[in-house]
Amino acid sequence: MDLAASFGPAVRRHRELLRLSQEDLADRSGLDRTYISGVERGIRNPTLQVMQKLSDALGIDLDVMFATARQCATAGDKA
Repeated sequence: MDLAASFGPAVRRHRELLRLSQEDLADRSGLDRTYISGVERGIRNPTLQVMQKLSDALGIDLDVMFATARQCATAGDKA
């Protein structure tokens, strides 16, 4: 299981559950919208610090994000 590759779909899943746009998440996290798009599509490999920023911006513990990423990997979810 590639947890790093599944982190993007987990971000997208939680962002969409909160009905946030990528721009909204960018504003909350202090990251660029295009970077968030790249993370969600699996073309960016976020650092642990960036993963924490995204989790904080979504109001979710990082361990919950990792659990969601594991679920996405198991389900073969591409978000």
